[in-house]
Amino acid sequence: MMRSNTWKVLGAILVLIAYSCKTYTIPVDSFREQMMEAKPKNRVAVEINNPLAYGNIKYFSNNISQLMVLDKKGNESFLDISPAIEMRVTHKNGKKYLLYFDTVILENDTLKGGRSRFAQGLTRAIPLDSIVKIEVQDGGKKFGYQKQSNIN
Repeated sequence: MMRSNTWKVLGAILVLIAYSCKTYTIPVDSFREQMMEAKPKNRVAVEINNPLAYGNIKYFSNNISQLMVLDKKGNESFLDISPAIEMRVTHKNGKKYLLYFDTVILENDTLKGGRSRFAQGLTRAIPLDSIVKIEVQDGGKKFGYQKQSNIN
């Protein structure tokens, strides 16, 4: 009997956590326009803390500091970008992919971004014309920028 109650409590906590994160949408055309400066040549080298171990994680960021997003009611808002901002992309076929927003760049008409902070080689390339929905949210992970420098 005790185990059943424990699972119910854990389930309730997970539901609360999932719904406590504000999720915003970005129309694909607006995303394209906002990402025009997010090109490989404009990236910056960054270091973020590693909440799971000692040391920092190094990678290249798109150097975007704010993003215009829409809330659930369709109201415009600006979201400050941090290493914890996650982006969920939905394809026309219904498949969803998760990327870290600050790794996302636009190359020609293809969105490219990192899927993991810990395995730097895990990236995804997604043609913009195959995307039906873009959502962003603060994933709640304890990542924070430590250093930034231009790569040019």
